Amino acid sequence: MGVGGISIWQLLIVLVIVLLLFGTKKLRNMGGDLGGAIKGFRSSIKEVKAGDSDSDSDSEDPETPDQQTEATQDDLADVEATEDVKTEKV
Repeated sequence: MGVGGISIWQLLIVLVIVLLLFGTKKLRNMGGDLGGAIKGFRSSIKEVKAGDSDSDSDSEDPETPDQQTEATQDDLADVEATEDVKTEKV
């Protein structure tokens, strides 16, 4: 038995069929496109993480504890109102 109950021979047959259907040139292009997309995704994730850490340490107008409490109370009221609407629909 191979991977997940599929033998190596079955995998080879599937590979041959895919090669016959698409051809090596098209598969090479698709692989390159997929690799470029993954590379772009990873670089964007790194930029977002770097931006988040920079914005956390360099905040120009930090909220006071009173402002944070008010925002939390407003968010809680919004959540409760949303839950009330959901229960009314049911």
